[in-house]
Amino acid sequence: MVRCLDPAVKDCNPGLDSSCGTESEPASPTEAVDCGCQNLKRTAAVETEEDRTTYDDPAVKYFRDSNEKQSESQRDEKDLKSQRVLIPGGEFLMGTDNPGIPADGEGPQRHVHVDSFYMDIHEVTNRHFQTFVNATGYITEAEKFGDSFVFEGILSEMVKSQISQAVAAAPWWLPVKGANWRHPEGPDSNIAARLDHPVLHVSWADAVAFCSWANKRLPTEAEWEYACRGGLKNKLFPWGNKLYPKGQHYANLWQGEFPTHNSGEDGYVKTSPVMSFPANGFGLYDMVGNAWEWTADWWTVHHTTDQQCNPKGPPSGTDRVKKGGSYMCHKSYCYRYRCAARSQNTADSSASNLGFRCVSEEHR
Repeated sequence: MVRCLDPAVKDCNPGLDSSCGTESEPASPTEAVDCGCQNLKRTAAVETEEDRTTYDDPAVKYFRDSNEKQSESQRDEKDLKSQRVLIPGGEFLMGTDNPGIPADGEGPQRHVHVDSFYMDIHEVTNRHFQTFVNATGYITEAEKFGDSFVFEGILSEMVKSQISQAVAAAPWWLPVKGANWRHPEGPDSNIAARLDHPVLHVSWADAVAFCSWANKRLPTEAEWEYACRGGLKNKLFPWGNKLYPKGQHYANLWQGEFPTHNSGEDGYVKTSPVMSFPANGFGLYDMVGNAWEWTADWWTVHHTTDQQCNPKGPPSGTDRVKKGGSYMCHKSYCYRYRCAARSQNTADSSASNLGFRCVSEEHR
């Protein structure tokens, strides 16, 4: 399997700040460049029939296996089932007419209705994913490919010395052999002390397989953004318009000069344990920052202005939508830690800042 390295008047709730109505945080500087994580793509690979079946419908095998093994493990419910909350259905303004990154298709702002659903209050953790793997024997795509993308700034000198390739559009992204969810920074790393951190290096298919096994699913982009806003209207962030309300950090983001120095003023230079920062109005943690989150939708930058009900994105595409940004996001490089912000990756992509969370129809 070969890697391709070429880059390819509105209502207002004041929230945690006094700004009202418009999104007051200035747009990303015009000279801003990109962190490059949407360029982390794999080339098409020759697959066996067994592999192809798994990729075409990753839910089938693992849903069946989970039912067969459930009596054996009972899924260790205390560890497996993260707490979830009801997201009450309603109408909201999706997107923005003041895009921070216009090329990403953040606009136009449009009226969207979503039905009620349940969402996990935090991203799927290493502990949860480990339970899934132990119960099913699942092998992630990063493990099958034999490598995954890792940000250079968190790699050991030993690992960096063995790498001769980089992503052309973002040379701080390196393909690391042996990097996967168990070894986030390559073979000389592990998750022993990070079981409560979001699982990383999971592809879209990996996320779907987990969700299906847990009788859940990935959120649509509309559901995700509605949940991110936490009941606030026309706000930049899940908590309001100010990035640091009362001088406090509300998300795990990059501070300092990207990509050379992360000062860690928020307490972290890589991922943080889930629920390390305040929840939004719906009781959801880390909706922006920490790790990017896969959604169910195919990627498009063209959106109708017609009012929609439970939109699910285009019927086909090449990339899937991801939302929320990560610990690598900084306004000068990746101003995507806003509710309306969005990005994309091919479904088989995996990286050291990409995870997911689940939603479900019924509370169990």
